[in-house]
Amino acid sequence: MAAIDKAIEDMESHESGPQFPYTKYARKWGVDRSTLSRRHRGVSRSVTAAHDTQKNLSTTQQQELVEYITKLSEQGLAPTREMIRNFASNIAGKRVSESWVTRFINAFNIHLISRWAAPMDRSRHIADHRLKYKQYYDELYHKISHYNVEQRLTWNMDEKGFMISVIGRMKRVFSKSTYVSQKQKTFTQDGNRE
Repeated sequence: MAAIDKAIEDMESHESGPQFPYTKYARKWGVDRSTLSRRHRGVSRSVTAAHDTQKNLSTTQQQELVEYITKLSEQGLAPTREMIRNFASNIAGKRVSESWVTRFINAFNIHLISRWAAPMDRSRHIADHRLKYKQYYDELYHKISHYNVEQRLTWNMDEKGFMISVIGRMKRVFSKSTYVSQKQKTFTQDGNRE
């Protein structure tokens, strides 16, 4: 707690009435008398308090936004910078700038990381499990053996066929812990092509 805040607290705990002995408390706490008077009367405020009112989002709101981005990232839905801008704009009640998003990501670089990522169909994301792969290849081997399929007659084709209008690589913002642990380096997209 700053000396001026302690002086105000001390004044309010001992004195009452319209006239406060600002000089007495300013000397006692080693602060400027006029600053103490202005701060006590609410004419001015601390630099930190003034800075908080000038920010688009409060510190608490920023931390909540980081938690929300982390949750989305863990679900394979890492947001884009534009999505983060929309989230922040809704919270702030006014449109935040693109540079605000950059400053926000840089301010929380311990928790967030911005990287290029390739999409993965939601159906593939759900099916992406070791036991399902094993089951698939066991069944494939069984069918190849059962029907005597020659190796030269096999080729790579998946159930999706050609991927028309597929999203390419996009810059996404991930939870740093999720990204570094390799749990989620892609984002899911709807597999529906219609």
